[in-house]
Amino acid sequence: MAIEINKQEFVSRLMTVFSENGLLNLLDDERCELFYRLTERMLTENEKYNLTAITDVNKIILGHYADCAAIEGSFKDGGRVVDVGCGAGFPTLPLAIVRPDLQITAIDSTAKRVGYVAETAKMLGLSNISTRVIRAEDAGRTEELRESFDYATARAVAELRVLCELCLPLVKTGGKMVAMKGRNAELELQGARDAIAKLGGKGGSFDSITLRDADEELTHPLILIDKMSKTPRSYPRAYSQISKKPL
Repeated sequence: MAIEINKQEFVSRLMTVFSENGLLNLLDDERCELFYRLTERMLTENEKYNLTAITDVNKIILGHYADCAAIEGSFKDGGRVVDVGCGAGFPTLPLAIVRPDLQITAIDSTAKRVGYVAETAKMLGLSNISTRVIRAEDAGRTEELRESFDYATARAVAELRVLCELCLPLVKTGGKMVAMKGRNAELELQGARDAIAKLGGKGGSFDSITLRDADEELTHPLILIDKMSKTPRSYPRAYSQISKKPL
């Protein structure tokens, strides 16, 4: 059964939350409509696809939409982005709405979720999204995809040493890895310095994004890693090796 949301209330809440967090410039009438339609579809399809544990609309706006939109400043105009482990389409779908100039490839090993993202993008008319059912480590060994993106992004996918080996082989020299992390992000970054260097990256900067609305405050660490040189051909390894013995 389709879930219907009061459109006027939704748009008002969306604009309020984006305004309170300095993101209102990313919205217009068309984008508000897209977020509204995305929300109805996600909640309607949630039981079938197990998309999100967050089903309260207000929390979806802050915890999914504003959270993903807040990273848009990390990407230059017209960039090619790969979203590694796209899951339910975060950050792919919100990012594609607020940054239609970006070309986003959403990859995941779960065909069911990739199918959901592809169908949703088509329904919303988001022509800047393409999808691929593939494991990240396999993508990094595929000539078509290896070092072909300006940016790789991932949201709550894996510990940073593991994530770097999945993401950095996909990023071209001069590009960047944008990792949306959890509470241990700063500690993970310290432990990933050797992995970053081995994979062609450099350093890594830590930022903390704090989002607020009337009832809640969310802090989301963001790690940015520059790709300075080509990743050695020996990486990425098989996932069993990556997970058992991180770099």
